[in-house]
Amino acid sequence: MKKTFFVIIIATLCISSVDAQRKPRINKPVEPPLKHFLQTQNDSVSYSYGVNLGNELERMLKSFPGMEINKDMMLRGIRQSLENDTVPMTAEFANQYFQQYIMNVQQKEAEQHKAEGRKFLDENKKRPQVQVTPSGLQYEVITQTEGPKPTAADKVKVHYTGRLTNGTVFDSSVERGEPITFPLNGVIKGWTEGLQLMSSGAKYKFYIPYDLAYGERGAGQAVPPFATLIFDVELLEINPEEQAR
Repeated sequence: MKKTFFVIIIATLCISSVDAQRKPRINKPVEPPLKHFLQTQNDSVSYSYGVNLGNELERMLKSFPGMEINKDMMLRGIRQSLENDTVPMTAEFANQYFQQYIMNVQQKEAEQHKAEGRKFLDENKKRPQVQVTPSGLQYEVITQTEGPKPTAADKVKVHYTGRLTNGTVFDSSVERGEPITFPLNGVIKGWTEGLQLMSSGAKYKFYIPYDLAYGERGAGQAVPPFATLIFDVELLEINPEEQAR
């Protein structure tokens, strides 16, 4: 894991360096040759490489899960490993130990997210304006309209804002100023079910349990595993391509 960790950092820095070199310089004077601020070019390159690695490592440590890393011990491990010094852990044991720690943290966070979601939904469904379907989807009618409702085979055009239960917005077509169109059977289960309750022009708020959303894996960095989600959704059109004909 340690070797993989540094391979990722090195690859990132190398790619950034190549990209920077490829960018054209417009209306800039030619820069003078690099000057060595340490005794030799090797010293200067080595030190600057260390600074780059350190900055990238610091960025990664800010989001390290479960604890704040002891930097002194981390640097000790790096130095002893680089110098092939005697270490209290073999590479295999260090990798297993680290992987087990990450798995334990992820399991703990998953249980916490599930518990928070259950508590939120249990309290939310007590409100008289909230309705619950047999699947567990909760919804609230903000604006009701009359007319045809989409089926799972239809395409729909919607505006939406998605939030976590703590209020954090993780996605919003409203903020982007551009609605989206998609086949209704190609999204999360909570949307497929919920939008079939709506007519064009209606606005609903959906409270979606994790098993009707992104499940145990979540979605990227924005939606954690086992997350209960809240969506404000406005159904703009059903099969907008057909209506445009």
